[in-house]
Amino acid sequence: MKLNHDEIQENLDTRHKHLILGAGFVGLGMAQALKQADIPYDQIDASDQIGGNWYHGVYQTAHIISSRKITQFSNFPMPDHYPDFPSAKNMLDYLHNFAEHFDLRPHIELNRKVTYVRPIENNLWEVTFANEEQRIYKGVLLCNGHHWCKRFPEFEGTFNGEIIHSKDYKRPEQLKGKRVLVIGSGNSGCDVAAESARVGAKCMMSMRQSPWFIPKSFAGVPVVDLIKWWMPEWLQRLIIYSIIRLTFGTHQSYGLPEPKYRIFDRHPTLNNEVPYYIKHGRITPKPAVRRLNGWEVEFEDGSTEEFDLIVCATGFHLAYPFLPPELQRVEGSLVKCYGQVFLEDYKGLYYIGWGQVRGGVGSLISAFAPVFVRYLQLQEKINVPLGLVLKELGQKLPKTHLFDPHQMFLELKLNDVFFDFLVKKAHRVDAQHSQFSNEPLAPLSSVQETDSAKEVASGDDNKLKVSAGCRV
Repeated sequence: MKLNHDEIQENLDTRHKHLILGAGFVGLGMAQALKQADIPYDQIDASDQIGGNWYHGVYQTAHIISSRKITQFSNFPMPDHYPDFPSAKNMLDYLHNFAEHFDLRPHIELNRKVTYVRPIENNLWEVTFANEEQRIYKGVLLCNGHHWCKRFPEFEGTFNGEIIHSKDYKRPEQLKGKRVLVIGSGNSGCDVAAESARVGAKCMMSMRQSPWFIPKSFAGVPVVDLIKWWMPEWLQRLIIYSIIRLTFGTHQSYGLPEPKYRIFDRHPTLNNEVPYYIKHGRITPKPAVRRLNGWEVEFEDGSTEEFDLIVCATGFHLAYPFLPPELQRVEGSLVKCYGQVFLEDYKGLYYIGWGQVRGGVGSLISAFAPVFVRYLQLQEKINVPLGLVLKELGQKLPKTHLFDPHQMFLELKLNDVFFDFLVKKAHRVDAQHSQFSNEPLAPLSSVQETDSAKEVASGDDNKLKVSAGCRV
């Protein structure tokens, strides 16, 4: 079928569309919501396939730590034959089926790397791709995830063996017969350590402090399913603490010191296997690393051990390397934006999915996306950024990247109840700032010239290390 001239022009002109950057769990959920609301959009991903971290970031033997029930999208349940804790393959198949069911693929472009996103005149956004193509959009939804820009510890000394990040671990063969040191005690670190205990020659875990090991299930039920929406956080904490004690006992019985933080003050570690393998002598806990020396690693307690492989399960940087300095709102592990999404000084740029939720993301995205759509439709009717409206309503910037899903569900319900009030407030704020307009920022070529000049002048490229290694 041939397109007429008007249809061709519409396809070429993207000024009436939003761009969704990322086609992982969050990006696909947002795409479905925009499509259902008839909001024109394009979607891109740097990979050659959809799925995000479930496609390019997880190991062969990975399973979700939250349950199927809360991880699935509310409007698209996982198949009945899926287990309580689906595998990486289950998850990738599910996301493919989700995209097919809601006919999202026609809007998705793969192998599309973004190098720069900047505001231009008339409150529009210019997006530059790796092939130097440029498009102009009404707005950009940043759904590029936070499990891709690898964080490595700094080591004193040198190591003769191999050092990799947990994201580079893909299959058990990488560990087979090796003396493995896993640095970090989060969920990925525990999974790699457990696999090393099964197939490696030996395994040790270096932990700066002990985590709370939460069992994935209790009395045959996924632990996350035992926590209900009406429970205050203190009650949730008490229930989890009781389950830990009934399942594992005390940390001292595993040769570990008691954790120095409260349950939920850090992202939860759900794992049954590490305590099991510690008791079987297949995993040995160690303190932080002091220095490397050939094949040896010296720990803070003065002990030394020889290893063939070090796996750094040390997390990720939250990064948006395609944004200009003026829009770099990341501080540590959080983004300084209102409602966890909106800026107060720019409209049309939305930071989505950067936080870490205790529990599955699908059910939360299913609740969040329709609310976001209403906000997006409101943004069409006012001139000022929604972040400024939320600030005027008394909202504060986030102080943590960790979120209680039940609290978020409650806040989303309250958003729905009080949305008419928000609309009235938005129009009042808009009337007070009738001349607002996004300040255009310099094109990529100007930024690159400025950065090059600064590097030559200072001879210091330390500030560029993170973004140089974290391109999407």
